[in-house]
Amino acid sequence: MTGRRKIFGWGFEGEGFTPPEEEFALATYARLFGVDGFEERAVPGLGEIRLPAPRVAPPASLAAICSAAPHDRALHSFGKSYPDTVHGMLGDYGIAPDVVAYPHDEADIARVIDWAGGQPATITPFGGGSSVVGGVEPALGTKGAKAAVTLDLSRMDRLVEVDPVSRAGRFEGGIFGPALEAALRPHGLTLRHFPQSFEHSTLGGWIATRSAGHYASLRTHIDDFVESLRVVTPRGALETRRLPGSGAGPSPDRLFIGSEGTLGVISEAWIRLTPRPGFRAGSAVWFPDFFAAARGVRAIIQAGLAPANCRILDPDEARNTGAGDGAAALLVLGFEGWDGPLDDLHARALACAADHGGRPAPDLAPAEKWRTAFIRMPYARERMVPRAIIADTFETAVTWDRFEALHATVTKATLAAIRAATGRPGQITCRFTHVYPDGPAPYFSFHALGRHGALLEQWRAIKEAASEALIASGGTITHHHAVGRDHRPWYDRQRPDLFADAFRAAKAALDPASLFNPGVLLDP
Repeated sequence: MTGRRKIFGWGFEGEGFTPPEEEFALATYARLFGVDGFEERAVPGLGEIRLPAPRVAPPASLAAICSAAPHDRALHSFGKSYPDTVHGMLGDYGIAPDVVAYPHDEADIARVIDWAGGQPATITPFGGGSSVVGGVEPALGTKGAKAAVTLDLSRMDRLVEVDPVSRAGRFEGGIFGPALEAALRPHGLTLRHFPQSFEHSTLGGWIATRSAGHYASLRTHIDDFVESLRVVTPRGALETRRLPGSGAGPSPDRLFIGSEGTLGVISEAWIRLTPRPGFRAGSAVWFPDFFAAARGVRAIIQAGLAPANCRILDPDEARNTGAGDGAAALLVLGFEGWDGPLDDLHARALACAADHGGRPAPDLAPAEKWRTAFIRMPYARERMVPRAIIADTFETAVTWDRFEALHATVTKATLAAIRAATGRPGQITCRFTHVYPDGPAPYFSFHALGRHGALLEQWRAIKEAASEALIASGGTITHHHAVGRDHRPWYDRQRPDLFADAFRAAKAALDPASLFNPGVLLDP
């Protein structure tokens, strides 16, 4: 990591959309909404933000690893969701943590927990702060809590050791994606897990939120890479046994994978690694429509070909990203490996695609244009929200037999909600991020022209309608964005009630005062 992270927007200070990127996005929205321009609001700088006075101060023994500096408190007030960005635009930082702690080791974590518990103060674990579902905002949900402490793991960022025989590595939980891969490069190994937030998210955050990487099949989620964990809880630290597999009862690792900071802090993890790929093959493939492309992708994945990239974009998604002209759906197809050429696998996948009307493009230019737009996409929000543009995403997973009906229901409900909330038509697009033999992971983007002063209410109405449609259609409320606070109402309906009771019991055993992340996954 270099530079200082922005308090408003994505990435580091000085980074952002280039003028041509902003011009393309605004032209796309002007065409979509039928307008000539947009009313733009100014975004307050750090010096213009009013933060509430800290309600607690750390003891002298913790002062060296704690901060109440305005930048630190403002930075840790929000994640990167649409409502987070609106609050930032409005200068609304009333929920800022009172103290941000930067532990160097597990002993520091334990000391911060002990001090916070004595206040009492709630504790919010924080990796890169890239949550888009309200997962890192401080909250005083615990009865009697009088302050909020954020526990930033970014100083626990080491590769501790590598086991080249077993192809595994032991890392501290606060290591960011680029640093993790840089540490593995001399060993010829890779984790091969690249979420869109890769540059600005941490291993511990990936594990806590059940992150999905860029690869479209086989090991799609971080779950598949975890060999063992160390976790610091209010009741003490625990370490799971390092094993390639086990049939000894329910897996303790699975309790913490996806726990979203509610049970403690993931301080270390042993992670399964692979050799760095040396062979690649891929194509951009055009289909007459989105559902033909979906059938082609289903044929590829059910043939057992397991591509590294197998993303389809509907015609509007392709056009919005500059990859197409809106007349056809696009499949971005790719294979990677380290033990030999992949031409045969690639040819077989193209044959499956051809059976459903897929025709390869002359070159990879459409795929490269989409990839560039995908990587740069997070920088758009900080430029669009001040213009009252509502652009957000939601994603799911569903079995193949229910996919087309889900797509129709979600599309209809979301478009109706956009019109009802904003008084004008909008757009919803879809792509696949991941595919499995039994179903896809559709990822929807919606676009609407909102109104300053009503953006949060308008966004919420659209989000709620889309979420209701997902659950009613048999999908999951989230495939890889986590639950946070934004998805709680629908997560509560997705999970069985008895499982919720069991998880509450685990929470009570590990965090009896309910200090950690109140309101995420469970109420205090």
